[in-house]
Amino acid sequence: MIVVRVELHSAVTRKVTELARMHIVNDGLGNATHGNYRVTTFRGRSCEALDKRVVNRDGMLRNWPRESLHVWNLVCRALVELRYQKGFL
Repeated sequence: MIVVRVELHSAVTRKVTELARMHIVNDGLGNATHGNYRVTTFRGRSCEALDKRVVNRDGMLRNWPRESLHVWNLVCRALVELRYQKGFL
């Protein structure tokens, strides 16, 4: 499982606040070069709220080229799959 966390690190207070979390989970049905991934984001804007694991959005990425693209491409495609690009594309 890949866990993507978005954290705010305050330069003033040095406090770290988790703002968002995404899980990207291999469903095990792919092969050596391509995989399928369940993508889930959770509701909340704090670690405590996100730890409740209330699903905000979820989706699937099928036949993803595992090793030919950097993991940031996977994260980007996951965000697009969950329609987080609204408002700027």
